[in-house]
Amino acid sequence: MAKGSRQAAWEFFGQELRRRREDAGLTQAALGIRVFVSGSYIGQFEQAIRKPQLDVAQRFDELLQSDGIFERMWHSLIDDHRYADYFAEVVELERLATRICEFAPTVVPGLLQTVAYAQAITIAANPFVTDAYVEEKVTARRERARILADATRPEYWVTLHENVLRVPAGGSAAMAGQLEHIAALMRARTVWVTVVPYAAGAHAAMGSMLQLMEFDDAPPIAYTETSFSGTLIDDPAVVKRTHRAYDLLRVAALSPEASLALIESAAEDYRRCASTT
Repeated sequence: MAKGSRQAAWEFFGQELRRRREDAGLTQAALGIRVFVSGSYIGQFEQAIRKPQLDVAQRFDELLQSDGIFERMWHSLIDDHRYADYFAEVVELERLATRICEFAPTVVPGLLQTVAYAQAITIAANPFVTDAYVEEKVTARRERARILADATRPEYWVTLHENVLRVPAGGSAAMAGQLEHIAALMRARTVWVTVVPYAAGAHAAMGSMLQLMEFDDAPPIAYTETSFSGTLIDDPAVVKRTHRAYDLLRVAALSPEASLALIESAAEDYRRCASTT
C-alpha cells in the first residue's frame, strides 16, 4: 500500500472510531478510560496522528460492539509480512518520529545497514531460505532507511557497543563497506553515532537493543527487542526508565570524534584484511 493511501486508510480508521464513539455517547476521555489509554490518545487516533496497538484496537471492537472492524483494519494497515509481527508497528512509528535514539549491542541497526551486511545477517539467521526471501527482507530494510534521506528526516542518535564493530558479519569486505557507510553518514551529519567501548565494562542495557522515539504531537514510545520478540512500551513511567538507561549508555560511550576514529580504524583493518585474501 502506498504511503498516501495508507494514511488515508488510517484517517478512515479515525473517522470510524469517532463515529462509533459518538454513537455510543462517549467522550474521548470516557472511551480512553475503558480501553486503558488517555483521552488525548483517543483524539490522536481519531486524527490519524498516532496508530493504536493491536490490543487497543481489539478493545475498541469489544466496547463499541463493532464486530471486529478495528482489528481487521489494524491488520490490513500494520501487518506487513516483510517484518516480524512484533516489528511492523515500529516501522510505522519511525515514519512519524521527529527523533529516534537507538542502542545496538550486537548488530548494526536496520536503518544503517548496507545491502551486503543485511544479506549476511539475514542468511545467518535463516540458512535454508530462498534468494527471493533474502531479497525481500533486505529491500524492506533499505526502504525503512529512506527516512534518513527525507528533508524532514528525524534526528537519529545511535549508540553502538564495540561488539557491533568487531563481529565480521558477511566477511571483511562486507564489514569494511558497512563501517565506511556509517562513517560517511556521520561525516555528512545525517546521524549522530557514538560507541560504548569494551573498556566501559558493564552498561545500562546489557543484552538487549533499545529504541526511543519522540513525536511532535504524541508522547514518546520505547521499543526493546531480543532475538525472537519485541515489545513496544508507551507506559510513561517505563518510558522514563528507558530514557534514563539510554542517558547512562551515552555517558559510557566515547566522544563522537573518538567514536568516528574507532569506526574508521576498524573499517581500515577490515579493508586491509579483505585485500590480502
